[in-house]
Amino acid sequence: MNTPINKTIRAASESGWIADHRAMYLKDGAAGHYWDSTFAGGPGPLPTLLLFTTGRKTGKESIMPLLYGKVAGGYAIIASKGGDTAHPAWYHNMQDQKDVKVQVATDVFRARFRVAEGAEREAIWKQMSEMYPPFNAYQAATPRRIPVIVLEPVK
Repeated sequence: MNTPINKTIRAASESGWIADHRAMYLKDGAAGHYWDSTFAGGPGPLPTLLLFTTGRKTGKESIMPLLYGKVAGGYAIIASKGGDTAHPAWYHNMQDQKDVKVQVATDVFRARFRVAEGAEREAIWKQMSEMYPPFNAYQAATPRRIPVIVLEPVK
């Protein structure tokens, strides 16, 4: 889908601020762990993780820096794609994988994932949107229910 949001995110991921943040994180996990969200309407530096997935169509590794929150048993991420009408590619890629690779600061591990539902989803959405208020604007901008994903480290 070639929506304006999709084009903007793709450009940022390939050669813009997302690509720059990913490169910094891969070079130095401690330095890349926090992202200054101010320019995107956020409150300042927020924690990010790197999510490694395998492309469903390409078979190539994809690495996406994402805001996260700590939750019981792991980490929560939001499949917002800036309020686009389509889910992010990484969300679709996950559906074809048993587990994913995750990096939080300098800690790299495998994680299983699941979509939070019901009261758990609502509690995590509240937690994440309090951390990064633009998530609420993203939800208001799209008819889709933005997925809340829980990443549970594999022991």
